[in-house]
Amino acid sequence: MKIIHLQAADSEGPTAAELAEIAQEWPLIAAELDLLDAEISFITAGPAASVLDRRRIRRAQRKVLAASRELAVYETAADGAA
Repeated sequence: MKIIHLQAADSEGPTAAELAEIAQEWPLIAAELDLLDAEISFITAGPAASVLDRRRIRRAQRKVLAASRELAVYETAADGAA
């Protein structure tokens, strides 16, 4: 009988470095989810979509752009420090 060695279950999860990356990117992820929610609401409203629905999408787009910009600045600073 041959014994198969399995890795410990906890080694299959994300590493501390990967979790740190996710935490750093989380504001962008949250902003993108808000944008998706606004777009879904707009689409499902159909012809009843209001000016406020359009404003919500534009506001969410600006948040995505701001979060992207902050992440790019952080990554540029991190690359320059390395």
